[in-house]
Amino acid sequence: MEKNILLSSAYLAPVEYYTKLYAYERVYVERFDHYMKQTYRNRCVIASASGPLALTIPTEKSDELKCLMKDMRISDHGNWRRVHWNAFVASYRHSPFFDYYADEFHVFFERKYEFLYDFNMDLCRWVCRQIDLQPCMLPTGYYVASPEAADDFRERIHPKKPCQSYDPQFEAKPYYQVFDAQTGFLPNLSIVDLLFNMGPESLLVLRDCFSNKESLT
Repeated sequence: MEKNILLSSAYLAPVEYYTKLYAYERVYVERFDHYMKQTYRNRCVIASASGPLALTIPTEKSDELKCLMKDMRISDHGNWRRVHWNAFVASYRHSPFFDYYADEFHVFFERKYEFLYDFNMDLCRWVCRQIDLQPCMLPTGYYVASPEAADDFRERIHPKKPCQSYDPQFEAKPYYQVFDAQTGFLPNLSIVDLLFNMGPESLLVLRDCFSNKESLT
C-alpha cells in the first residue's frame, strides 16, 4: 500500500521532518495553509556552544488578516541572511563536513528569494541531494482540512510540541555533535546539524531514527 504524508513548509527542518522524507513514498508540502509564526516555517534550531540556538527568518507583514504560506514574502529586516550565515559558521566551522558543503550552502544566503515557500523548498531539495535522499515531494494544489489519503503532520512537527508525545515513529538517535562534550547530545535539531556533522552518513541516521518501519510496508 502506498503511503503518503502531508507536511508543512519548513526552513531547514529538524531531523524528524527528514525521516518522513526518507520513509514515505510520496510527500505533499502544504502551500495553502495560513502562515503561522513561531513554527518551523520560518525557524530552524542549530547547536551553539551554549546550547540550542533558534534562527528566524523575518517575514513581510501581509495586507490580509491571514496570509497563505505560498504568498508569504521574506523581509530583509535585520540583515538576517548575514546573521544566519555567521551563526552557521560559528557553530559548524569545526564540524567534519562544513567546509565540504559551505560554498554551495552559502549561495542560499547571498541570493534574495521573494517567497518563503520557495526558499524553504530549494533548501530542502539541496539538502536531499547532498545526502542522496530522493523523496517524491509535491506541492499541494489546494487545502484539505482532514486528508484521508495521507498522514497529516502539518502541525505535529512543531518547535513547541515534544516529538516523543506527538510522533511515535520518530526516535532521536545520538550522533556526533561538535559541542556534545559541553552540552550533551541535542536531539532533533535542524537537518544541517546532522549534515555538517555526519555528511554522507546522514542517510543512515535518518533510517535509524524512523522507529516504526513496519507501519509503512
